[in-house]
Amino acid sequence: MTEVLYIHPESPQPRLIRQAVEVIRKGGLIAYPTDTTYALGCCIGEKNALDRLIRLRRLDKKHQFTLLCEDLSALATYAKVENPDYRLIKAHTPGAYTFILNGTTEVPRRLMDPKKRTIGIRVPDHPICQALLAEHGQPIMTSTCHLPDDEFPLTDPQDVRDFLQGQVDLVIDGGFGGVQETTVISLVDGDGPQVIREGAGPLDSIF
Repeated sequence: MTEVLYIHPESPQPRLIRQAVEVIRKGGLIAYPTDTTYALGCCIGEKNALDRLIRLRRLDKKHQFTLLCEDLSALATYAKVENPDYRLIKAHTPGAYTFILNGTTEVPRRLMDPKKRTIGIRVPDHPICQALLAEHGQPIMTSTCHLPDDEFPLTDPQDVRDFLQGQVDLVIDGGFGGVQETTVISLVDGDGPQVIREGAGPLDSIF
């Protein structure tokens, strides 16, 4: 049975945030709103939850996973970043961007591209996300709530509840989400930013 928590999108209730984080800490898989679309999340390194997410989205081994971070303080732990790239990331976070970077040994191998050893880093501009991350005290493994065969990610909380019933442990209903995913920028090759996917984050300030 999937639990549903109705959390205020601008003033998240601390008691409910603690409930949600407890689900994550116990190895659960949750669906939650972000500053773009709804997303799926679990604790880093939680194999069972990650396997459930992979089956739910029918992801292949090449899928690029992302770590949702409260701020950039965890960046050096999980990714290798040159100074010019750090300045670019800092100027665009929090926001609707995912930055692809070379991962460190702290990132579980299952989360990284098997050949490139890269990981996505994202700092969301959403009160519920920020509250979850602050309470959890570490990044959350995250992936867009985009179901197989659907053209667009889930954005209506009613759809999230209906389609994910019995497939996730918790749905956070925080109102309607956006229809665009993040803009994905790769900083892996050291040749400046490369656009992997154009999304909600504008490109004019990247270049």
